[in-house]
This record gives sequence, C-alpha cells and structure tokens, in this order.
Amino acid sequence: MSVRNLEHLFAPKSVALIGASERPGSLGATLLHNLLAGGYQGQVWPVNPKYETLAGRTCYAGVAELPGAPDLAVICTPPATIPAIVRQLGEAGTRAAVVLSSGVDARSGRGRSLRQQMLDAAHPYLLRLLGPNSAGLLTPGRGLNASVAASSALPGRIAFVSQSGALMSGVLDWARMRGIGFSHFIALGDSADVDLGDVLDYLASDGGTSAILLYVQDLRYARKFMSAARAAARSKPVLVLKAGREEDGTPAAASESGALAGSDDVFDAAIRRAGMLRVTTTEQLFSAAETLAYARPLHGERLAIVSNGAGPGVLARDALAYGKGVEAAFSAATNEKLDALLAPGWRRGNVVNLRNAASPELYRQTLELLLQDPGVDAVLAIQSPTATVASRDVADAIAPLVKTASKTLLSCWLGGEAVREARAIASGARLPAFRTPEDAVAGFLQLVQYRRNQNLLMEVPPSMAGTVAPDRAAARALVREAIAAKRYLLSDPETKSILRTYGLAVVETRSASTIDEAVAASERIGYPVAVKILTPDVMHKSDFGGVTLDLDSPEAVRAAAQRMRRRLEELFPQAKFEGYSVQAMARSTHAHELIVGAALDPVFGPVIVFGQGGVAVEVTDDHSVGLPPLNLVLARDLVDRTRVARLLAGYRGRPAVNMDALLASLVQVSRMVSDIPEIVELDLNPLLADSRGAVVLDARMRLALADRSGSTLDRLAIRPYPRELEETIDWNGGPLLLRPIRPEDGPAHLAFFDALTPDDVRYRMFVRIRELQPSQLARFTQIDYDREMAFIATRKNSAGVAETLAVGRVVADPDNITAEFAVTVRSDLKGMGLGKIMMQKLIDYCRSRGTREIVGEALPQNSRITGMVRKLGFTVRTKDEEGMREMRLVLR
Repeated sequence: MSVRNLEHLFAPKSVALIGASERPGSLGATLLHNLLAGGYQGQVWPVNPKYETLAGRTCYAGVAELPGAPDLAVICTPPATIPAIVRQLGEAGTRAAVVLSSGVDARSGRGRSLRQQMLDAAHPYLLRLLGPNSAGLLTPGRGLNASVAASSALPGRIAFVSQSGALMSGVLDWARMRGIGFSHFIALGDSADVDLGDVLDYLASDGGTSAILLYVQDLRYARKFMSAARAAARSKPVLVLKAGREEDGTPAAASESGALAGSDDVFDAAIRRAGMLRVTTTEQLFSAAETLAYARPLHGERLAIVSNGAGPGVLARDALAYGKGVEAAFSAATNEKLDALLAPGWRRGNVVNLRNAASPELYRQTLELLLQDPGVDAVLAIQSPTATVASRDVADAIAPLVKTASKTLLSCWLGGEAVREARAIASGARLPAFRTPEDAVAGFLQLVQYRRNQNLLMEVPPSMAGTVAPDRAAARALVREAIAAKRYLLSDPETKSILRTYGLAVVETRSASTIDEAVAASERIGYPVAVKILTPDVMHKSDFGGVTLDLDSPEAVRAAAQRMRRRLEELFPQAKFEGYSVQAMARSTHAHELIVGAALDPVFGPVIVFGQGGVAVEVTDDHSVGLPPLNLVLARDLVDRTRVARLLAGYRGRPAVNMDALLASLVQVSRMVSDIPEIVELDLNPLLADSRGAVVLDARMRLALADRSGSTLDRLAIRPYPRELEETIDWNGGPLLLRPIRPEDGPAHLAFFDALTPDDVRYRMFVRIRELQPSQLARFTQIDYDREMAFIATRKNSAGVAETLAVGRVVADPDNITAEFAVTVRSDLKGMGLGKIMMQKLIDYCRSRGTREIVGEALPQNSRITGMVRKLGFTVRTKDEEGMREMRLVLR
C-alpha cells in the first residue's frame, strides 16, 4: 500500500499529454480538448512528433524536448510504445502518469507482457501509474480534466472512485443535472499500480474530500483494501456500490458452510466490518452521501414522522415498517403539548398529521417539540404543496432548525415544480431533502445501517475472561498428522478431536471401523446412542438413512449399522466406506439446532458462517457471514443478523440460550481458522444451543496444503492479534508481559488513563482531557496491526486483575517510511525504566518491519521523554516558535 507521489497524480502543477492529436474523435484530441477547456491553470504540454502546434500551443516531438519534467503525464499512445515512454518520463523526473491505452496486457517477443515492462520501467523512479485502460481523472477544484468524459464536473467535496471507465460520463452528466460536485473523480482502469487501497489512503487524509464513493467490480488485494477502508471510514463516510451481486459459477463447495458463504454475502460482511455503507443503485449512492454529509450523527434508531396529510405520513410509516425500522414513541409530556398545539381530535401516534393547511409556524413548533423528546432520535418532515401554503415558506421556517437541533432532521417535498424552490432552500441549509416519503425513509435507514457499521468499528468488546486457552500445538499436530496421511476430508470424530483443543464442547463421539467396534463403542459410551456411517463422498448422510438415533441396545446398534451399510452400497456404490461414528444422544427439549462454520473466499480468505442449522439449513437460508478474527462484539453482530436470533432470546416459556457460551464458540472457531491455515472448510451442524450452553453434535472439516509462498497470515483479510510479538521480561522484582494491545483491553486502558496526572495527559495529548470518550477508547485499543502497533506493559495486581502500566504506540505511513511514536507511563511508576523499555520495544519492532525512521513530538516542558530518547540515539531539535520538540531516529 502506498500513497507515495500520488499528490502529483491528483494535484499536478503541469501536465504533458503524450499522444495529443487534432483528429476529431480520437483519444488524443478528446483529452487535449478536456485539458484546455476545464480551466486548468497549470502548464499543458502536448506531445506528438506529427505536429508543431496543437490548439494554438507548441507541440513537442517527445519527452526529451519538453521544457521541464511534468508533474503528471497523460499517455494515450499505442500499447507497444508505453514502456519506453514511461522510462523516459521517469528519467526526466516525472512521478505520476495516467495510462489510457488498452491492450497493455499483450506479450512482446521477449516474453514479458507490456504491462510488466511498463511497471519495470516505472519502478526505479517511483513513478506512479493510474491504469492502463483508465478513462482518466478529474480534480474540478483545480480545473483539471484529464479524462475522456463527455462532460466536465462541478467542484465539490465528494470523491468518486470507479473501477469502470464506461460509468464515468453517465455519472458526471447525472451529477451535473443535480448540482452534485466532486473533489476528485477517478477511473482506476486495470490498476496495474495505483489501486483502490492506494486511492482510499490518499483520500482519507485529503482535506478537500468529505465523503468517498466507490464503484467496485472486483477486488484483488483484500488485506490492503480492508486496511485502507477501515482507516478511511474512521475519518469520513465511505459508500460502496458493488456490481455483480449474482454468483458467478464458483465451484461447488464440499461443505454446507461453503455453500452458504456466497461471494456477495462475504463482500457485505467486509463492508460492514470496515465501517462503510453499501448501497444498491447509483442514485442511492449520491443520496446517501448527501444525507450522511448533512445529517447529525444518530444516537438511536427511533424515527418520528410529521406530515401535512395522512396519506404521505402513512406511506412513510409503511416504508419504515417494511425496512424493519423503529418508530419513535412520544413521551406523555410531548403528547400533552401536541394536544395543545394541534387541531382537536388529532390521533396520537408516531405520524403527526398537521392537516392540509398547516402553516409554516405550526411546522416549526411541532418539529422543535419532537426534536426535544427523549424518545425521538430523528424526525422526518413531509410537505405536500397546497393552494393556501407555499412550500418555500415552510422550507424557510424549518431550515434554520438544522443549526440548532442536536438530532437528525430530514425533509421530503412531494411534487415537482411546485416544491423545487423549497427543496433548494432545504439543501442550501444542509437539510437532507427527498422527493418521496419512501426515499426519505430509505435515506434514514441508510443512516441507521451506517451507524451500526460505525459502532462495530468503534465499540470496545468485553473481556474474554473464562474462555479456554486453545492448545494450538495439539491442534496443529492433529492437522499435520491428517495431511501426512493424505486425509483431507476429516470425519466427525477426527474433527471433534481438533475442536476439543480449542475448548469447544462436543458430544462424546467414537469412531469404529466395523460393526463389532461400533457395538463396543456404544457399550463404553452408554445407551442410548446415535450411529452414523462414515463416508467422505456423501455430504447429507441422513438423506439415505445413514444416521440412526436413539439406539438402546447392542442388537439395535448392530441392525442399524448393517442397514446403513447396505443402503450406502445400493445408492452410492462408488462411495468410500470408512466405518461408523458412535456418539452419545444429546437430550434437550429446548435446544436450537444451529450451524457454525467456516469457508474460504477466493478474495477475502477465511470467513465465519452462523445461522439456523439442521437438515434444512440450505432451505431455510437463514445465515450471516463475518470476517475473522472475531471478538465478542463481532460475534454478537453475527448472531443478531439472523432471523433465528429472535428465537434464541426465548419465547412463550422457552428459555433464552446461553449467549455467552454461543458467542464463545464463535470466537473459538474464528481463532482456530485464523491459527491453522490448512483449514479451508468447517461445518458444525448441528450445534445445539440451550440455556445450559452450546455443544457440537456433528462436525466436518476439509483441509488443504497451506500456501507456503508467504506468511500464513496473508490469507486473512484482517490481520489477527500478533501473538508472536508477546514478550515476558523481569522488571521491578517480577515478570512483566509486553504485548500488543487488544480490543478487550478497553477497561484496563480506561483505568490506565484515569491513573495519569493532568500534566501527563497533556504531555501525551497536547491538550487537557478529563476522560476518554468511547470513540477515543476504541481508537486506542482497536488497531489495525498491519498499519500500527501499540504495546502495553501489563501484570496482575494483588487482586489478580491484569492492569496496564505503560503504553508504547507507533503508527507508520502507508509506505512504511516514517513512523510516529508515543510512549506513556502510568504516573506513579515514572523513573523506574518503563519508558525506556517501551521505547526499545518500538524501535525493535520498527526495525523488524524495515521502517526507515521513527519520529515524535513533545511539549517543551516534557524534558523526561526528550532526555530518554537522546540516550537511545534520537536527535532532538526545536521545531517552532512555541518550543515544540521534534525527536527523530533514523533506522535505515
């Protein structure tokens, strides 16, 4: 991932057009016209040996003849010429280019593709390439239109990034008609170099961009995308329109989890995990961007509706119910005030009908009242044009509420020409304005979903105390043994042996090669038992009588085993017979049959599946998908997104399931899949859950040789907790654990912050802060281990509770050139060497990652930190007039 030199791509001071032309309809002519017509104030240099002048400007024969090195080169020449042009540009000092030419994947006589030759030519000069096959880019605020778009773009604060160049002209025209402007409009093309992750990183820190819109067709580098997306979504709204929702003929999975985890479900899970919002149409994309930019952050999901007629209000309420939204419930005090304000006989309820002749003042008073109600989180005002009240007057009355309200206010203006001015007034006041009640409710529900996704990104999970520590060595040994014997599809007993190493509760199960062994196993387990035939070639054994339950005697076991062996031979003569599985009968009148599993997505790697289980799992199609690693918050979200979740909470005298046990099972499966790269599919179906706990009845696992070409962690879209960085040292007469911070460290981190003196807080934050906000706590404890690292020094106190004594944090830029550090020691432990220990830990970590330098800043009063880092080899200098100290250590 890299943002290096992207400023030359998106904010160039000069542009060279290689392949400029005057031939009507040609790529070179279109680009030259767009560059000159957009109002770009920088230098534009046409390049083509066929012309001396173009559009009244000097045309240069080649790169060598240019008056200087252009910041940006736009290339539209034949594919075979591109590698040489890129090399010439690099030698001249150009650091960014857009390649619009297609056909660059063709191979030359030397064997390497033109694409690879182009990349090889750019690499020595760090020249960044957008494309090939790109439709170009626009930066309207600078007047830059280096694209083939048929129309220009209005300046604005929305960045649009598209993997489709064909979409560019249509979207630009559509946006111009609606007055929507852009900070950047970028067509990625084939993304040979600059890709979606790079652009997200650049736009996340771009001060001129307030929202990022993505049109995505496919992803190749899930880890890079997820890191960039999570970072961007923490700073501004990121909305995604994904093409290709239908499955594309992916090979059939060998497990139920693999069949359930469709690629679109996995993409949805990734978007949620990154804190972004997915929409389904282009219009929704821009509508949601405006709504998120204008609306106040939601603190709840309860919507109140105000309308000047019953019909529009009821339509809005129906849309809210259909979208599973939540109606606001007004307090008694609010209802009493509404009684005094509205006409006699108004019907109390979520929809406040102001009647046809509602005045602007009545609208304003009603909205003010509802916005103050503690049972209301957002209000939708609907106005239909009438002969007696001008819609623009209503807009003038309610638009100022946006500035004073602490809650979200939305508006809907029904009609066309009659409400055009009202809609413009609302938009001008940053009041989201919709055309229909259904659109308005859809916009509100987008806010709700965005809030949920952001909460997943920010919420601090509870501790996993009490969860069994996995025996990873034992699990890996069992997997290695199976693979050595070329057993890639593990039986139920074999799978359960691995599950036990991760603390998952399983029904006692024994394998038997013969009928006599099955009877002996039944005697050891104790009757009644269930007997199942073992064969790797039939997924659903119950379909042919391969499962028999409640066997209560040796004779019953023997007869059932003979019968199912005979049925297997009759119906599946080619199937391999491997024996029988004998297990204790699990008794629970109130248990729910669930499925917990894992599958391997070709882009995002391992995914976790949860849902309603049993023999009808694919028919009920009630499941959700999540990306590992999971914590308790993410596991709970995985459960809550299924229909069966409502049943798990208990109903009609049926007790709720032990949710702690169920969530722990999900987390442990996530850990197992993250730890063991050979696991490619896993089914726990059914997993029985009731008020006592969760136990696995049937299990199936598929293994594959792990890819040894790189780190086993690379298969995961999100890097899990780096356990290998843990280190125990002797300090102050006892052991001290140095380890990366975890999301579950939130409570201990809060206690650590509370133990700091006001001066120490100011030295760390540069401002005085009394307490950490939840979003700050999440930001400190939920880190992307690919991007940053925070080490804590921790030990247990006299009460046996782990406490945080010091924190060392380092955040590297996307190119891993410079990393910023901060070290904080609990105020009562200063002067005991903890600061130096944490700083050395950071230095060693950055060296191992190949970081070029570590830098930091300190207030002039913080002499303790500057003195310490000087001893470690840092240079310290005064940075500005206020005396701020800059600390720097060059590592390579």
